Amino acid sequence: MSTAKEDVAHEPLPAAAADSAERSVPRPRSDGGRPPWIRLVRHALAAPLIVYTVTAVLQLVVLHLMIAPGDEGVRGKLLSWDGHWYVDVAHHGYPQGFEYNEDGSLKGSTLAFFPLYPALVRLAHGVTGLGYETAALTVSRLAGAAAAVAVFHLVLRLHGRRAALAATLLVCVQPMAVSMSMAYTEGLFLALAAAALLAARREAWLTAGACGLLAGLTRSTAVAVSAALLVAAGWAMWQRRAVIRRALAGCALGSAGVPLYLLWVAGRTGRLDGWTAIQEAGWNTHWDWGTGTLRFLGDTFQRSDGWVAVSTALLLIATAVGCVVAAMERTWPPLVVYGVLVFVLTVGQTNYYHSKPRLLVPALVALVPLAVALARARTRTAVLVGSALALFGTWHGAYMLTVWHYAI
Repeated sequence: MSTAKEDVAHEPLPAAAADSAERSVPRPRSDGGRPPWIRLVRHALAAPLIVYTVTAVLQLVVLHLMIAPGDEGVRGKLLSWDGHWYVDVAHHGYPQGFEYNEDGSLKGSTLAFFPLYPALVRLAHGVTGLGYETAALTVSRLAGAAAAVAVFHLVLRLHGRRAALAATLLVCVQPMAVSMSMAYTEGLFLALAAAALLAARREAWLTAGACGLLAGLTRSTAVAVSAALLVAAGWAMWQRRAVIRRALAGCALGSAGVPLYLLWVAGRTGRLDGWTAIQEAGWNTHWDWGTGTLRFLGDTFQRSDGWVAVSTALLLIATAVGCVVAAMERTWPPLVVYGVLVFVLTVGQTNYYHSKPRLLVPALVALVPLAVALARARTRTAVLVGSALALFGTWHGAYMLTVWHYAI
């Protein structure tokens, strides 16, 4: 239903006013007859891809400098820990059921790892002939680039170009952003989550649903994407009931990924809780309503003298504060819901405390208030702050891969 203000806005302007308004609108620069794909790269892809490329090179340089003599090289570090599991799925597929230790106890298996990333690795191997490990790193690189582009355009639509550039930089240099270069799913999941949110913002519901479905086949925290799509659809339906069918279809599609994979694992293991049983047996990961995280924070601030524990505790608190500030500044509600749920799902489980900063890499919303602040700051101030954050973030990620001896 149109308001009076909207009716006035659609009335034709007097000729003189129309001429003045037309002259006041800045005209786009000529592209000199360049092909459409060149214009696309220039206007839509160049800025985020430059930010991603520069920060990725910085990560590799710092990582190389921090590797001790005689230790495995950069490639080995980027394939560490969970990377071996994903490459194994891509190469050999999933087991037929539960796997057991020699004493008969249940053990962790590749069924704990969602299928989209290893499927893309297998596809890259088949299409290009690359080895599985090289294919895994290639997929991660491409996914990280896609994540930078998706984040840029999402924040561009919400807060403008300067904030979009700042947000892209912050995402690419945050502590543990190096995981987007590893054989991990952080880059792929962030790309799909940000693309789903961007499509929802544009009310392209089936596209949003398809991205949400793929996110759900990437990792379990995609339930946060599903919730965000429901909020976005609810808001759109409250404003205009004409989008109900498309919005509901997109939400249903976007919510299907996680349950589909969990049901598939249930069918393979013969237990409805097969996936959660494997997670707990292999990695002692289960939902505990955050009691483990609170205990970790209390112990760390009372008696810990280790850099990793203290820095992890501070990063968790900083992320929580960022989520609160984003909500208070009335950031787009679906983005707030997505980021807060990623945070809650991360701190509400008993997974290793030193893995939590890596699991929070795709949360995004906690970085938006800082990105907006950098966009409003003077250019010199923004450059200095951004550079300092880039150096710290890349150093921290390299430290966790080279000095810290446990999985991240």
